[in-house]
Amino acid sequence: MESMKYSDTAFPVALDPRQIVAEVHANTVDLPKRTVREHIEYALDHPIGAGPLSEAVRPGDKVCIIISDTTRRWQQPSTYLPVLVERLNQAGIPDRDILILCATGTHRQQTEEEHISLVGEDLYRRIRFIDHNCDDKEHLTYMGTTRRGTPVWLDSYAMACDKIILTGGVVYHFLAGFGGGRKSIVPGIAGRETINTNHNNALNPGLGSGSNPKACNGNMTESNPFHSDLVECAAFAKPAYLLNVIVDDNYQIVGAFAGDWQKAHAAAAKVVEQLDGVPIPRRTPLVVSSAGGYPKDINLYQTSKTLSNALAAVAPGGTMILLSQCREGFGDPDCEAQICNFDSMEAREKALRADFSIGGFVGFLFAETAEHYHLILVTDIPAERFAHTKIQVARTLDEALALAARANGGSLDGVETTLMPHGGSTFPLPQA
Repeated sequence: MESMKYSDTAFPVALDPRQIVAEVHANTVDLPKRTVREHIEYALDHPIGAGPLSEAVRPGDKVCIIISDTTRRWQQPSTYLPVLVERLNQAGIPDRDILILCATGTHRQQTEEEHISLVGEDLYRRIRFIDHNCDDKEHLTYMGTTRRGTPVWLDSYAMACDKIILTGGVVYHFLAGFGGGRKSIVPGIAGRETINTNHNNALNPGLGSGSNPKACNGNMTESNPFHSDLVECAAFAKPAYLLNVIVDDNYQIVGAFAGDWQKAHAAAAKVVEQLDGVPIPRRTPLVVSSAGGYPKDINLYQTSKTLSNALAAVAPGGTMILLSQCREGFGDPDCEAQICNFDSMEAREKALRADFSIGGFVGFLFAETAEHYHLILVTDIPAERFAHTKIQVARTLDEALALAARANGGSLDGVETTLMPHGGSTFPLPQA
C-alpha cells in the first residue's frame, strides 16, 4: 500500500487495496543518456523547425538571451548557458554584443549572488546582465495589442537588440498548458499591465463566471485563451531562436530542444507529457494526493500544482484530500488574502479581476474548488485561516479520511480511489 509523503515524514493509506483504481507514478521513458553539455550540443546540432544557430544570427547583431529568474533555478541555466554563448561566439557574436536579460515577470529584483548562481561566475563577469523590471515604464516599449485586447509592453533593452533567444525549462503549467517557450516573453519581460491583462484569461468572461476550465495543464491549443494570447504577445518580439530543457524529478536535465520558438517548444512539451502525463482508467469519487513532501509542500502557493493535477483525476462532485504541510504558510500574500479576507466567491472574483496576480488566482482556485468538490487539506496551517471558505482542514491522513467518509454517506467502503503520491509533478490522463 502506497504511503503519502508529508513534509519530512509519511502517512500510510488506510484504505482497502481493492478500491484503489490507480496509483499515479511518473512514466519510465527511455531518453538518451547524455551529459548536460552533450544534451545542449545535440539540440543545437539538430534544431527543430529552423536552421542552425549560426544562420539565425549574423556578425554585428546585438543578441539578447532571455533567461528565467531564481525561482526557476531548477532549470540549471548555469550548466547550459556557457554552451549557448560558446556557439554565439563561434558564429561571430562577441561577448560585448550579448545581453543576458532575466525574465523576472512581476518578481523582485535579484541580488548579485543570485545572478551569479543563474549564469555562473565566468559569464557574469564577461557579459552584461540585467533584471527586467515590469514597473519601469521608461524601459518598456509598446508593441501592439492582441485580438483579446492585451496591450503588449515589452522590455526596451530586449527590443533594442537585433535578435532574441529564449531559454528556460518546460514543465506542465496549470494555466498555460506547459511552461517554457513563449512565457519567456510574457510574463517574463512584459510590463505589469500586459501581464495582468493576459492573466485575466484564466477567468471566464463576466463577473461570477469563475475560472476558465480550458486554461489548464496540458492544453496548448487555441481553446486555451491564456496560452493563445501568450503566443500572440510573444510574436510581437519576433524571437529568433529557442533553447529549452526538460528535467526529471531530481531536477536533472534529461533533454534539450532548440530551434523555432514554437516548434521546438512544442516538441519539448510532448516529451514532458510522455514523462509526467500518466494514463488512469477513469476519474474517481475520491483522490488522495501528496504534494511530494518537503520542499514541494513548503507553502500553499506551491501546492497549486498538486491541486490542479488532482482536479484532473477526481469525478464531478467528488472528494479530494491534499497533503501539504505548508511550514511557511500560504507563501504568497495575494494567495492568503484571497482565502482569508473575503466572505463570498463573488467578492473574491471581483477583487481578482480588478488586480489579477498568479498568487491571487491560486487562492481563488482553492476556494472555488471547495465550492464544487469536497476539498480536505492535511496541513499545519490553522483551520481558522480557511473559515471563510468551504475548505476542510485535518492534521493527519486518517483524520482526513474520516472527514471524507462523512462526505460520502459515513463510509469509504468500496469508494473508488486514485492515489497520487507525486501529486506536484504527475498529471493524470483519464482514459474514459
